[in-house]
Amino acid sequence: MTLRVGLLSVLSVVCLRSVFGQVSYSIPEEMSKGSLVGNIAQDLGLDVKRLKSGKARIYTGEGTEYIELNKERGALVIKERIDREALCGQTTPCALDFQIILENPMQFYSVTVEITDINDNSPGFKNSDMKFDISETVQIGSKFVLEKAVDDDVGINGLQSYSLSSSDIFILNPYRIGGSRNVEMVLKKTLDREKQDRVSLILTALDGGNPQLSGTIQIVITVLDANDNAPVCSPAEFKTNVKENSVKGTVLTTVSASDADEGPHGQVRYSISNAPKGSSELFDIDEDSGVFTLVGKLDYEKFRHYEIDVQASDAGGNADVCKVIIEVLDTNDNPPTINIMSTSSSISEDVKPGTVLTMMNVQDPDSNENGKVHCILDDHVHFKISSTSTNFFSIVTDSELDRERASEYNITVTCSDEGVPSLSSSVTLTLQISDVNDNEPLFERSSYEACIVENNTPGVSVFTVRATDADWNQNARVSYILEDSSVNGVPVSSYVSVSADSGVIHAVRSFDYEQIKDFQFRVKAQDGGSPPLSSNVTVKMLIQDQNDNPPQVLYPVQTGGSVVAEMVPRSADVGYLVTKVVAVDVDSGQNAWLSYKLQKATDRALFEVGSQNGEIRTIRQVSDKDAVKQRLSVIVEDNGQPSRSATIIVNVAVADSFPEVLSEFSDFPHDKEYNDNLTFYLVLALAVVSFLFITCLVVIISVKIYRWRQSRILYHSNLPVIPYYPPRYSDTLGTTGTLQHVYNYEVCRTTDSRKSDCKFGRAGSQNVLIMDPSCSGTMQPMQSEKSILDEPDSPLEVSLQKE
Repeated sequence: MTLRVGLLSVLSVVCLRSVFGQVSYSIPEEMSKGSLVGNIAQDLGLDVKRLKSGKARIYTGEGTEYIELNKERGALVIKERIDREALCGQTTPCALDFQIILENPMQFYSVTVEITDINDNSPGFKNSDMKFDISETVQIGSKFVLEKAVDDDVGINGLQSYSLSSSDIFILNPYRIGGSRNVEMVLKKTLDREKQDRVSLILTALDGGNPQLSGTIQIVITVLDANDNAPVCSPAEFKTNVKENSVKGTVLTTVSASDADEGPHGQVRYSISNAPKGSSELFDIDEDSGVFTLVGKLDYEKFRHYEIDVQASDAGGNADVCKVIIEVLDTNDNPPTINIMSTSSSISEDVKPGTVLTMMNVQDPDSNENGKVHCILDDHVHFKISSTSTNFFSIVTDSELDRERASEYNITVTCSDEGVPSLSSSVTLTLQISDVNDNEPLFERSSYEACIVENNTPGVSVFTVRATDADWNQNARVSYILEDSSVNGVPVSSYVSVSADSGVIHAVRSFDYEQIKDFQFRVKAQDGGSPPLSSNVTVKMLIQDQNDNPPQVLYPVQTGGSVVAEMVPRSADVGYLVTKVVAVDVDSGQNAWLSYKLQKATDRALFEVGSQNGEIRTIRQVSDKDAVKQRLSVIVEDNGQPSRSATIIVNVAVADSFPEVLSEFSDFPHDKEYNDNLTFYLVLALAVVSFLFITCLVVIISVKIYRWRQSRILYHSNLPVIPYYPPRYSDTLGTTGTLQHVYNYEVCRTTDSRKSDCKFGRAGSQNVLIMDPSCSGTMQPMQSEKSILDEPDSPLEVSLQKE
């Protein structure tokens, strides 16, 4: 609670006003707990539901909370017993200032409750009795200052008057010095020690309350002899100013009083006779010299004004009272106090500029310029501080926030007063920025290109795409999705898959470079926000070739049961081109680079093979001693690792005529593949021949029966008989053929079912022959592929002529 001093004179529990968010009440002190102060909801024009939804609460700063808010009734009630004297002392009026805070939206209202006094304190004296030593020679009208009664109540309930028990010697004389009521006893009749050396009186202090309260003190007077002059203060009041930060031992003033007597009766002694509560520990006076000094620490914010009575007395009991008035001057010794009324520890990054983050109250108990406060923020472009009313400040957003740039702010508020030198206080507020899904995942590259070697194992990981999301937590959790597309009409999901969590690309199938060399697909990265954001990237997959295909020989063509022969005339010079081995490799790159080597040869000194072009050439002059039959084994290798190869057998005939070649090549052994398949072909041929034999037998029998029936019909008919000649019965030995030159061949069939002896002439421009060792008919060039025999029943003579 904040204690406020002002001029309020309302004595009943009543709502005074509700203007600009401020309400004032007046209640008496000492009300019981739970007593109603006022209907704050009605006075502020608020609904009770607003108090509940806004989490209404009372903000009292650092003070005690005497009043609490009943949100169910919308009323202010007494929480703690209020003692006005303990709360405000003699200060009037006495008021409690506090604020009511509402949230969603943030609002606050100021409330002032004046505490009125009740007559709950009776006047009292510091001592139980007062003793005076009075000379009998004291003059009539002499004054004797009495101890002043103290009543903690104020106004009409405070000290009002004094009364003295019946006496014909003394009368009371109340008087005022400054703002305090003083009383003195005046002698109205001379004293006679011999008649009465001791006088007892009762002083009663009365207040003005109803019922009236009082306090008493006993006055004991001892009559002395012969000191008939009292000390006199000159002047009656001593005024001084002192700064609140003055050190102990500071001399404030010197009180002086004079006594017309001489000797011991003229010696004046000084003492503090009356002082406000708590001031006796702050001040002291030298009883001999009257030097008034500071012995404690002053605080302007607690007490600003002191009025202290100093009694000047002589040895004879005569006394006078000097008033010491001390004004405490304020110094800037209190830094501002920052009280956080309400604050937000976390806000969303998408809040609008002008959003209130914190409301705070700043108090500086100093006065004037020393108590004026202004607040600033440290270098923060996103926030600003503004003053909503005196000593109340709000921190609001000044621009848009971005959690990805800064997820936390430490906002330092510094509040300074205008004193010299200026004092300041600061507080640091930590503000967390909560995330909003405002960033889409971003891939590390704009596109990816990956390679995989063909013949891979299905399921192998190829590479990883990676995307990052600048958001936080669930909003930054990235999932990877393979977008639907097709490669050559086949869904891309049958080629690759992507791991949703890691972005690892896996090959679903084993790739074949010879079927597909590259393809593209798209991968989408999607975060876990709501709604989710995504981006995609193109991935190009390159299939790398592997040496998985051996070379394939295109020429010379290898046949299962035939011998390919290249003819070389015996007159061939060095470098004569015999033939060229042509091979290809369906692999690519260095896996398809082919080299040719002569692996075996009947005569290595006669032929060589070009390593790059596969050309077979003679390396010396052909002689008559060279064998007709030359068998070359050429190996074709690629450049892969490991390399693959193919072998081709090239038969070369060193001869000038075909008959010479045929006679020599009839003894060539058959290929292993031919021998291996011979049995299969023989069994197949036997089955076919058996089938044809039975078919022919049935046909012949059918024809015989048919002809017999026809002959029977013709025999009994008168039709002429037309002789029948088989088709092409005439000479079939024409001169047409398929070779470029004409040759006559004499073929002799032997009893061996697989061999025959042939004699033929050589065609100079033709050097490639296909010879079937089991043939009993035509020998033909490889390019012709056409039989020159018209009928199977023709004689085994072949006529080859140039077209």
